[in-house]
Amino acid sequence: MSEAAAVVRAFRPNFLILAPLCAGLGVAVAWQQASSPSLLDAVLVLVGALLAHAAVNLFNEYDDFVSGLDLITRRTPFSGGSGALPEVPSAAKGVLAAAIGTLALVIAIGLYFLWQRGLPMLVLGTAGVVLVLTYTRWITRLPILCLLAPGLGFGPIMILGALLALGARIDAMAIAVSVVALLLVSELLLINQIPDAEADRQIGRRHLVIVLGPAKATRLVACLLVGSYLPVVLGIVTGWLPEWSGLALLTLPFSLWIAARLPRVLDQPAALNAMLGANVAVLLSTLALLIVGLSL
Repeated sequence: MSEAAAVVRAFRPNFLILAPLCAGLGVAVAWQQASSPSLLDAVLVLVGALLAHAAVNLFNEYDDFVSGLDLITRRTPFSGGSGALPEVPSAAKGVLAAAIGTLALVIAIGLYFLWQRGLPMLVLGTAGVVLVLTYTRWITRLPILCLLAPGLGFGPIMILGALLALGARIDAMAIAVSVVALLLVSELLLINQIPDAEADRQIGRRHLVIVLGPAKATRLVACLLVGSYLPVVLGIVTGWLPEWSGLALLTLPFSLWIAARLPRVLDQPAALNAMLGANVAVLLSTLALLIVGLSL
């Protein structure tokens, strides 16, 4: 594999759909508010979200390689990184350069919206950049913050930031939708840390799978996963969300199955990998259905 191919692989392109879905929720809420965002602004919001996710992946790949984690982790299709740098160590500088360049593009887009919308963009934009730069190196050593940081980044920061960028307002609908994303993405990172726990411990990380142990962590996974549907139900009952948002509830039976099944497969690597894959499918489907429901 060439250095260029290793850099592309370090982007983890298979997983970059998450950010446009989360930013897409912001676009859908803005549409519901009848704010009629311009096509250019909507495209820039989606591109900025995609680039921010790519920057996180690239910094994570570089830091995991430099720390030695890549050399001891048990890689799965859904956790443990891409494995690009252990195969092509000489690509490390290229990955770091791509990470810095990608983040610079995110900041450039943020500055455009800061110019367009004013200071409210500065708070969420700065918070997003700080999360990108600090997650792998520092936040992974703080259990509660490590749990919440991914959800905050893809939830309130990305969704509410998209709304502000599009000239829409932050209301109860926006908050309900951002909480759904917060819970789902925090759950996603938590469940994906289960296979990596021992390797993470060896390099000094301290997330909740390490602190609680895998068995107790699965209970928290279940609470976050099943709890992500509560804002949808509450939003429909109170009128914060349109009734079509209930489409997101179609994935609830699969989430209940994951919550019940996960504790039984902790010592079965193949079955656990299948569970991680099912979880990703449920998360992406839930977000996509919520976007459809908000758009109808």
